[in-house]
Amino acid sequence: MQFKRNLLLAAAIIITSCSTVIKYSALPEVTKWETEIQKFEALDQSESYPYNSVIFAGSSSIRLWKNLQEDMAPYPVIRRGYGGARLSDFSVYAERILYPHKASAIVLFIANDISAKDNDKTPREVLRLFKNVVKTIQNKFPETPLFWVSITPTASRWAAWPQIKEANRLISEFCTRTRNLYFIDTEQHFLDQNGLPRNELFTHDKLHLNDEGYKVWTAIIKTELNSILEL
Repeated sequence: MQFKRNLLLAAAIIITSCSTVIKYSALPEVTKWETEIQKFEALDQSESYPYNSVIFAGSSSIRLWKNLQEDMAPYPVIRRGYGGARLSDFSVYAERILYPHKASAIVLFIANDISAKDNDKTPREVLRLFKNVVKTIQNKFPETPLFWVSITPTASRWAAWPQIKEANRLISEFCTRTRNLYFIDTEQHFLDQNGLPRNELFTHDKLHLNDEGYKVWTAIIKTELNSILEL
């Protein structure tokens, strides 16, 4: 009887995961990234990467991290960031982005599902999509540490910060009870003494990190990697 219950539960999880991908896979906001994903696949064919690389994947803050290799040394890295990535499209493309690689760790930063727009997802929807991504990753890499970098408080999206903060909280709670899953909390480092975003850490758009912002990220993320990984 217990075996049957476990089998049904496993089936339910698989169906839920598949339905999430099916729901989003044909949407124009998802399919528009096909060319970017094909570029990653071309790199996978033309480049070779160390087996113990750390994969950094997600949205534009990963793509624009020009000194990522130097900042994360001595960890070898694979960069897989694209424009306005959301969890809804990353859920669809995660296998194609990550599965070709062997890695000592995976670091994700995806920050566009809640951005003070009419089509924003709720914090619960963000959590559900995150769980789906985790499921996809752990199906292939069950022993690989997965780090989620919390969504940064920014002036450009300050109107949505209560919802973003709630999404961070839900994801953090899920990470604490999930094996090989780690939440990297950056909030306190990007808010000033008045609880407002530190604009000096961002470019003119008050959304993307500048060089000083990446220095802050580097210190936080590298500390977390060092606490889990062994070179």
